[in-house]
Amino acid sequence: MASNPVTTSSAPAAPGIDDVRQEPGSGLWGWINARFPAAKMLKEHVTEYYAPKNFNNWYLFGSLALFVLVIQIVTGIFLTMSYKPSAAEAFGSVEYIMRDVEWGWLIRYLHSTGASAFFVVVYLHMFRALLYGSYRAPRELLWILGMLIYLVLMAEAFMGYLLPWGQMSYWGAQVIVSLFGTIPVIGADLQQWIKGDYYISDITLNRFFALHVIALPLVLVMLVAAHILALHEVGSNNPDGIEIKKKKDARGIPLDGIPFHPYYTVKDIYGLGIFLTIFCAIVFFAPTFGGLFLEAPNFDPANPMLTPAHIVPVWYFTPFYAMLRAVPSFAGTQVWGVIVMFAAIAVLFFLPWLDKSPVRSVRYRGPIYKGMLAMFVVSFVALGYLGLQPATPLFTLFSQLFTFLYFVFFLAMPWYSRIDKVKPVPERVTYHAH
Repeated sequence: MASNPVTTSSAPAAPGIDDVRQEPGSGLWGWINARFPAAKMLKEHVTEYYAPKNFNNWYLFGSLALFVLVIQIVTGIFLTMSYKPSAAEAFGSVEYIMRDVEWGWLIRYLHSTGASAFFVVVYLHMFRALLYGSYRAPRELLWILGMLIYLVLMAEAFMGYLLPWGQMSYWGAQVIVSLFGTIPVIGADLQQWIKGDYYISDITLNRFFALHVIALPLVLVMLVAAHILALHEVGSNNPDGIEIKKKKDARGIPLDGIPFHPYYTVKDIYGLGIFLTIFCAIVFFAPTFGGLFLEAPNFDPANPMLTPAHIVPVWYFTPFYAMLRAVPSFAGTQVWGVIVMFAAIAVLFFLPWLDKSPVRSVRYRGPIYKGMLAMFVVSFVALGYLGLQPATPLFTLFSQLFTFLYFVFFLAMPWYSRIDKVKPVPERVTYHAH
């Protein structure tokens, strides 16, 4: 008997997991995905974005910076509802927010504390990049975008600093704006253009208000979005400084990578809990933080006829302010101090090309880099302290010393990063369960 021929069915095969993932879904979610790539974006940037499995707590500060940005935007919106950008009414409107607006005091303290918290997490985020070489190729553009965020953040903080129209706000802005007048040829015109008048006035306040609440936040949000997109394009660095994309399985998934969600979203929530505990403790129990977050003179209305005894900027600007004061004035102008101050920020943009070490992470670098990094941290913190102190001869001398050490870290990097002894880098990331 002849056997029956084997017949093949023309029925379609059951959809696999990958096919199911491509379906837009049903209901409202499916309707949205048919018109907007919400599911695709969620997969690319969250659920199927593979991050190194050996992230440590230093990698929490990026998400914390994003969270603080949301706090600043939300609280800023509520503050603008009662704030009046007028030299005659600005200080009174802030007092009205603090005393008469329901929960106004809390919104104001969340915003003022959030400004300092923003710089804390950004400085720690930048320090992590110095630890693990996150600015090295192929992440040069990622670093530059981060530095642009830092510049815009400084401008945003400075513009907002004038808005309470208190004594320190007024005179701090007067000092900072006057620095632009030291620029040769265009200085005087540039200074007047920034002020909008011949002195800090109602026009200046309105101009800074518009920049603070509209222009700079838009630029900041766009830069943050570009920073995240650039990060997800090249992939995250890790404490070993190893590219996990070089070793993948048959499906193209990095062997040393895990999905960002749920593994790192859970870890970020843990970090957020610790951050909020500290943040709320400051907001409710020490909102002025000993005068570092809100200075005592700023609780007095601005008086153009009365100069405060000691004018200093907010703490996150003081390292650069100390550098400015460290350089003696020549021919009655502070132009060289201004150049040094701006050069201290500009040199950070060139960091990816200054570092010539064959390894990225501090784990495998030699003692020279570790010592230089420690020196840099000490000098930056010391300059921050000296910027808060009166410009006595002794403090000026220390400011000059630490300014020199600050620049040595960067300008000598092409030399010491080459000669430094390094350890062998493993082929795959090192990970210990914890």
